Amino acid sequence: MNKFEAVLLFNPDLSNSIIIKEEENFINNIENSNGKIIFTEDWGLKDLSFKIHKYKKAFYKFYQIEINGSNFQNLKKILTQNEKILRHLFVKVEEHQQLPTKMIKNEEN
Repeated sequence: MNKFEAVLLFNPDLSNSIIIKEEENFINNIENSNGKIIFTEDWGLKDLSFKIHKYKKAFYKFYQIEINGSNFQNLKKILTQNEKILRHLFVKVEEHQQLPTKMIKNEEN
């Protein structure tokens, strides 16, 4: 299985309950593809560096996942078609980093 770190940017107009539902759908898609979620982290509502589909902010969610290559391509296709997710980024890693991430550590200081 390949290891990835993922960041999803959710539409800022969504309610918390809809974001939770979309997050559950994402997790279910991974688990149904014989993958697994290692860790999740909520980075909250943050400013974007540039507008994405007229939005200046987005809800950021971070995930560490393991999934095989063919299922990974299907997962990316599903995310691209989801209008509630403004952007997604996957980075393949050799090992998952120590947690919590720097985003959370910076907020604590």
